[in-house]
Amino acid sequence: MKKSHLTETRFSNLELSDSIIKGLKDAGFINCTPIQEKSLPLSLRGKDIAGQAQTGTGKTATFLLAAFQHLINDDSEKIKNPRALIVAPTRELAIQIHKDAVQLSSYLNLRFALIYGGTDYKKQLDKIKSNVDIIIGTPGRIIDFYKQNAFTLNNIQVMVLDEADRMFDLGFIKDIRYLLRRMPPPEKRLNMLFSATMSYKVTELAYEHMNNPVVVKIETEEVTSKSIKQIAYCPANEQKIPLLLGLLKQHQPQRSIVFVNTKRSAEQLNNYLQANGYKTALLSGDVPQDMRQRLLNDFQESKLTLMIATDVAARGLHIPDVSHVFNYDLPQDVEDYVHRIGRTARFGASGEAISFICEEYAYSMPDIEAYIGEKIPVQSISEELLAKDIKQPTSRPPRKPSQDKRTGKPRRKPSRPPASAPESPQ
Repeated sequence: MKKSHLTETRFSNLELSDSIIKGLKDAGFINCTPIQEKSLPLSLRGKDIAGQAQTGTGKTATFLLAAFQHLINDDSEKIKNPRALIVAPTRELAIQIHKDAVQLSSYLNLRFALIYGGTDYKKQLDKIKSNVDIIIGTPGRIIDFYKQNAFTLNNIQVMVLDEADRMFDLGFIKDIRYLLRRMPPPEKRLNMLFSATMSYKVTELAYEHMNNPVVVKIETEEVTSKSIKQIAYCPANEQKIPLLLGLLKQHQPQRSIVFVNTKRSAEQLNNYLQANGYKTALLSGDVPQDMRQRLLNDFQESKLTLMIATDVAARGLHIPDVSHVFNYDLPQDVEDYVHRIGRTARFGASGEAISFICEEYAYSMPDIEAYIGEKIPVQSISEELLAKDIKQPTSRPPRKPSQDKRTGKPRRKPSRPPASAPESPQ
């Protein structure tokens, strides 16, 4: 982290236990970010917080540290079943919060359950039944297990809602209210809510289910970080791939994400980049969860340095050292632009966001510029910048039929039953 993006306040000067401070030092956290400096002194004294801050400003550590300290302070009577619930809108964000929680609590005797949909149902159910202290997860799977009486919300002492605005976007707000109404009343727990935007809906939720929260806003006048250099090009559709290849060659990004709007566009681009020598990861909504996590881990560990992603990856992921974000397709939602480019310049680092104003999505740019309150400089496309001798993706050869191990002959596909055949019983 650059020193200029940290405050003079040290974690060691806050009311945090020695065990927490030790975990922070191991993680390299010495000085607070602005959201931590403003929020932690309040939450550590039991005040509810409704925080608005840009992505990558340290809000995850803010609510984790406050939750840990609150549970430590009230550990005199050992309570069965979870004492804290942290709810996130996406499984990627839940996974990242859990990862940070494990790291920062390395000297604490706290047990976590990570709960999200799409995979590991039995494993997660067994974990949540094992008397954990903190549940971290997405609303649907949490409610599923709650209705099975796998755990109770009667003993919740800390409640956290992360990216509350995204909860509304994804239609989770009824689920959130369902959970909140089954906890002890707001005045009997510590409540923290964080959101990129403090809309009327988010504010209403805060005051309805929290105990007179203190609103903490950080850099609300800046929609996008000043650490991100934003530029744009206006390619014809047939220039997009040559331009991207040329820019990748010119910039040699340390780690980059290329955002597209559709799965089809992602697959086409992935094929071109691989044909031209780039090792890529493709992240879209229908990638199985296990595969998605494997790709993200490879990307975070620099086994892969170029990711092609739809907006499933635009929010809730902490991937350090992303030097460049490319908007190969301009997003159709202005907020998605901010969340996409926020994948770079995290925790005070600098980064570049390069957008293509192509024929298909050019109409989005005026709305984006109006939303962020600034014009994005457009650079001309020189012939030198466009890649030459681009290799075309090779079409996949037809799959060979699998062989029967016993006979060595190709297996025959089972013949389909006639249309009139009765369905087998379920």
